[in-house]
Amino acid sequence: MLGAVASVTQGAMAIPAKKSLLALIDAAIGSNAADLANYQRAVIVELRLPRTLLALLVGAILAQCGAAMQGMFRNPLADPGIIGVSSGSAVGAVLAIFLSPPELAWWIVPLGAFAAGFGTSVLIYQLARGSTGTSVFILLLAGIAISALAGAFIGFISYIADDARLRDLSLWQMGSLASADSGRLWILAAAFALIAWRLQRSANGLNALLLGEAEARHLGIDVEQLKRELVLLVALGVGLAVSAAGVIGFIGLVVPHFVRMLTGPNHTTLLPLAALGGALLLLLADIGARLFLAPAELPVGILTALLGAPFFLVLLLQQRQRA
Repeated sequence: MLGAVASVTQGAMAIPAKKSLLALIDAAIGSNAADLANYQRAVIVELRLPRTLLALLVGAILAQCGAAMQGMFRNPLADPGIIGVSSGSAVGAVLAIFLSPPELAWWIVPLGAFAAGFGTSVLIYQLARGSTGTSVFILLLAGIAISALAGAFIGFISYIADDARLRDLSLWQMGSLASADSGRLWILAAAFALIAWRLQRSANGLNALLLGEAEARHLGIDVEQLKRELVLLVALGVGLAVSAAGVIGFIGLVVPHFVRMLTGPNHTTLLPLAALGGALLLLLADIGARLFLAPAELPVGILTALLGAPFFLVLLLQQRQRA
């Protein structure tokens, strides 16, 4: 709650928390209690509030998808950004932006991001799986290769795009919450509700997978059906998150890992707490991105990468020591 209040009040234009809250109440009930100019009301209601809600939804979705992927792969390094799912979704979104008419982009871009994310998820799973689980080496190599291909493709599209589309295309490469609007929020809210519900129903299956696929089958889990559903849900969540905010890395890696350290590997509690932690982390990162270079704005994907990359290196060192 405090993070949401800070997000609404902080930015290049500082507005007191009390007046910001009154402006939100005014917008909800149609009153005029807040002593604010019209442009200040517009900043709060039309810019900062949608942006705050977008940060909460995208952070929650990415963290839950990261927790689900780590459970499915039985590997703490399985993050949608690191293994290339986010990059694959970005390719679909960029291609949709480049080819679709602007009036149809609101549904073609999420569809393209989802389709590309789904294909990438299936490809990575097929490459990395083995009789004893997933190979960390192949997982990371697949992520590097897919991210390199995606970067080259996005760079090519950006090179041939006109100026009107170039700024939109750069969004997917750096990650930004500046394009928040009610249409994206409704789509993401519906997707988050579906993903959270289905993942919570799959929590016992994910717990069984921690023992190994053979053991999970002995416990009565339809492993193949579970994995298909998880791949579909992760592709849906990451695809929609990328279509709304671009590529924002490391949320799905850092948050589930910390929650697992605090509460243990039980997915019944891990999944909802990861959603809460992801929402809070991205919200705080967005506040920092707005204040760091104020009145200019740092893309939030750059900040999450600066924070998450050292954490990823520490995880790699820990994996090496265990090996």
